[in-house]
Parts: sequence; C-alpha cells; structure tokens
Amino acid sequence: MDADRERKHLAEADRHIANAKATIEQQTKVIEKLVQEKHETKVAVSLLHAMEHSLHAFEQHRKTILELLETLEALEKSGGSVR
Repeated sequence: MDADRERKHLAEADRHIANAKATIEQQTKVIEKLVQEKHETKVAVSLLHAMEHSLHAFEQHRKTILELLETLEALEKSGGSVR
C-alpha cells in the first residue's frame, strides 16, 4: 500500500459521491413530477432509497480511504514502511 495509490482511490470515491448526488437530485425531480401529474411513485421512491443507500456506502468507503491515507502519510513522515 502506498499513499499515492490511496489518493487515487480517494479521487475516485469523490467522483462516485458526486455522481450519486447528481443522480439522487435527478430522481427527486422525477418523483416531484410524478406527484404533480398524480402518477404512482412507489417504484420511483424505492429506487431513490436504494440510491441514497449507495451514496451512504460511498461516503463510508471514502471515510475508510481517508483513515488509511492518514495512517500511510504518518508512516511516510516517520520514515516507516507498510510494505
């Protein structure tokens, strides 16, 4: 493991989070339109909940990456190695 690789993973996690948030926003608008037009929203709301669950998982993964990155950076500063 090295800090550079984890920084790349962090950037990827940030992209996943941004994409998930945009998708959730779009799905929320779809639901609002369905409500306005008096259509059924059960499936759309269920999908929104699944998207929110995925976002939470992405955020938790990002947190894990950050914790690992902090550990790796501290080891690098102290001259240690994890290899």
